Amino acid sequence: MDEAIRKQLVPGTNVVVTQQIAMRKTSLNSETEGTIVDFQQRPTGSWFAHSKGDKLWLDRLVLRKPDGEITTLNLDEYSHLEILGKAQGYTAPTKVAETGSGMK
Repeated sequence: MDEAIRKQLVPGTNVVVTQQIAMRKTSLNSETEGTIVDFQQRPTGSWFAHSKGDKLWLDRLVLRKPDGEITTLNLDEYSHLEILGKAQGYTAPTKVAETGSGMK
């Protein structure tokens, strides 16, 4: 991801994220709009990554969607971000709870 865009991903900024999943003959597109709650690079539990600390580091963007839902997006080279501007009267939550899938 471009460093100039990375610096704009601060809490309170409204964005639209378009992501693509490549398929054999087509691609599946998904668009998510919301206000940035958090943006950071975080490691995965990937054992095969062979990178910093043997982890694969991903750009993770936490958004609050217009209906209040909180979602986390893993950004990759197929992710497109459109910055819409600062949210009016935005107050960032004090802490975003992380949840697991419950699967073992």
